[in-house]
Amino acid sequence: MAIDIKSLNHAQLGDLIERAQARQVELRTENADKVRAKIAALAKAEGFDIDAIMGTAKKGRGAPRGKVKPKYRNPADKNQVWSGRGRHPLWFDAAIKAGKTERSLLIK
Repeated sequence: MAIDIKSLNHAQLGDLIERAQARQVELRTENADKVRAKIAALAKAEGFDIDAIMGTAKKGRGAPRGKVKPKYRNPADKNQVWSGRGRHPLWFDAAIKAGKTERSLLIK
């Protein structure tokens, strides 16, 4: 199946290139699917889970995390607390700038 590319005009040549590249992608996908199936079959024959071997198993974040007890309290408003994780709340930064220490903001 030889194509005489010298007889093609610019638009035809562009279309041919586009179709050829699309076919390349299809072939790569087909080949990858075949290889994936072979690997999965081999892993299964050996008693392994392919996702565990390939590192594609969904990774959880461990045990579900509950709420964290507050560690710091705003001296100006006792209802405002912070666990010490994540960004500092504005009241925490303001208290530090006002001369308070982290230790003085700890909940006792």
